[in-house]
Amino acid sequence: MSRHPEVKWAQRLDKVFITVLLPDAKNAKVNLEPEGVFTFSASAGAEDHLYELKLELHDKVNVEESKINIGVRSIFCILEKAEKVWWKKLLRGDGKPPHYLKVDWDKWVDEDEDDGGLANNFDLGGMDFSVRLRS
Repeated sequence: MSRHPEVKWAQRLDKVFITVLLPDAKNAKVNLEPEGVFTFSASAGAEDHLYELKLELHDKVNVEESKINIGVRSIFCILEKAEKVWWKKLLRGDGKPPHYLKVDWDKWVDEDEDDGGLANNFDLGGMDFSVRLRS
């Protein structure tokens, strides 16, 4: 049986930030589909437990422009929205978000405060975004 990693998210007018918190993840696989389906799988922990995740995002995304950084403690994704609009929530549907999904208050900016500049809002700490998400 697989487990769900903790996930934090924030957004800007043109981007969604998703951070999967899974220290020492092995064989991390991230997939993003243009329709806005985000999937993740990896193993972690002393017993190599399988962690899986499927998020049906609120709207479509631009896979070619989206980026990922796989770090030691987390997997950080910058997803480019297909349309530059503020999403009222991260996921499709009317249900309550899953318990493992939380707002990333460190990256959060309110809609009326969004100046569109990623670099002005927080430090990416020299992350390597050379790996692209695949669809």
